[in-house]
Amino acid sequence: MRAMILQSLSDIGQNREPLFMTEMPRPVPDDDEILIKVTACGVCHTELDEIEGRTPPPRLPVIPGHQVVGRIESTGKNVRNLNKGDRVGVAWIFSACGKCEYCRNGLENLCPEFKATGRDANGGYAEYMTVQEAFAYKIPEIFSDSQAAPSYAPELLATGQ
Repeated sequence: MRAMILQSLSDIGQNREPLFMTEMPRPVPDDDEILIKVTACGVCHTELDEIEGRTPPPRLPVIPGHQVVGRIESTGKNVRNLNKGDRVGVAWIFSACGKCEYCRNGLENLCPEFKATGRDANGGYAEYMTVQEAFAYKIPEIFSDSQAAPSYAPELLATGQ
């Protein structure tokens, strides 16, 4: 698959093309994950923070992008609520433990095991990506992919607002 990767941190003013297009193997979903064929991915200021090192990825290279929209291509054997063909979105929270006090109170971004999409795990600047079923959200058909990706907020999409 084709993917845009961040190989090194740099000042965007000095390096106007910090991402590099490359071919990579298509990811394979684990038992509790889905494989998404990405159709759109928004651009957020957070990507600039990653590129310039204010919120650096723990390892490089990484595929940025956390405002992802796409269709499920395949599912792991433990996936129960999403199906092949469903249109889903993936936001900033790639994963969290689901058990700690923060997770139980809807504050997964404060979880000690929090992982960010496109920083701690590969994101949506690629043809495909994987994510746990619990961190993908169905997107109502009322929104086009391009409408959903740049303003992706799962709580709004769930209500159709």
